[in-house]
Amino acid sequence: MASKKDYYETLGINKNASEAEIKSAYRKMAKQYHPDLNAGNEDAAHKFKEVNEAYQVLGDEKKRAQYDQFGHAAFDGAAGGGGGAGFGGFEDFMGGMGGFGDIFDSFFGGGGRQRNPNGPARGNDLRYNMEITFEQAAFGLKKEVQIRRKETCSSCTGTGAEKGTSKHTCSTCGGTGQVRQQRQSMLGSFVNVVPCSACGGTGEIIDTPCHECHGEGKVSKTRNITVNIPAGIDNGQVISLRGEGEAGTKGGGAGDLKIVIYVKPHKYFKRDGYDLFLNMPIDFADAALGIDLQVPTLDGKVKYKIPEGTQTGTTFRLKKKGIQHINSAQVGDLYVKVNIETPKRLNEKQKELLRTFKEQTKDGGKSFFEQVRESIKR
Repeated sequence: MASKKDYYETLGINKNASEAEIKSAYRKMAKQYHPDLNAGNEDAAHKFKEVNEAYQVLGDEKKRAQYDQFGHAAFDGAAGGGGGAGFGGFEDFMGGMGGFGDIFDSFFGGGGRQRNPNGPARGNDLRYNMEITFEQAAFGLKKEVQIRRKETCSSCTGTGAEKGTSKHTCSTCGGTGQVRQQRQSMLGSFVNVVPCSACGGTGEIIDTPCHECHGEGKVSKTRNITVNIPAGIDNGQVISLRGEGEAGTKGGGAGDLKIVIYVKPHKYFKRDGYDLFLNMPIDFADAALGIDLQVPTLDGKVKYKIPEGTQTGTTFRLKKKGIQHINSAQVGDLYVKVNIETPKRLNEKQKELLRTFKEQTKDGGKSFFEQVRESIKR
């Protein structure tokens, strides 16, 4: 059996080459000797196989270390192409089978082997965080946002090939985007399915990439999009704009744009669902005598009669003064909790009135409310 050529020599690099240099050399040589570009050239096909075999080893950190120490003797059979790497421990064995995930996938019908990597693929969803005021959340608004997304290239209409040219099926993988590799272990021979290195897993070869998108089929664009924020939206809720995400590939639909709403807290109001809550401070005398109170709401002040003798902590309900339900005419309520403010600075006349009130409540005299009324009239 003829001795194999040194892998470093095959890729035209030195033994101290970095990972990036190895990858760059491989890509350059794989393209140079690719069968699609060298139809009928057996020497090129053989060279292409050697290049792939060398990269399968040098492109893997662990295999490269084994090769540097033991040379070709580190592997039982070919390292790439049609052969399989030798058994180098349990991790290598599991790696040859694609790992635990691939094992379970093959048993239970999941995983990449069941999917068509070259079929239509939906575009990625995008997320945009939007901050709005409490009032804007209550009443709704239209707001313009600016996003940057991947869109189908208009120059090549998403094919990735320069206008007037076309792409063709990869001969290495037959258009599947995947190749099968046979690997040997102490337990026997195993077949591993990996992305095709010749076409990058796309199943197609682009000879002349589009000048606009450089073969990707998509270009980045900045867009201004108007978002309709409904009245009643709450903090943390998401508005999904269908088809406003990134473009799909091979006929796949565009992703969605997810607008995540963040509502600034209000200085006075607290929200629970569609109801509002307000702590309302009122004067000690007003609580005792009763008053027509001006209560603030989101759409202006309203008058509410507070009866005499109101105690602190009393809660009043104002119907339909809360938040409108989303896409509905129904409106929540406003709950006003009364907090009576005890006066901190009293003059002598006020103090005397309170002393008198205290004494008279013991003796069954005039009520405190009557005394306060009389005091106000003076």
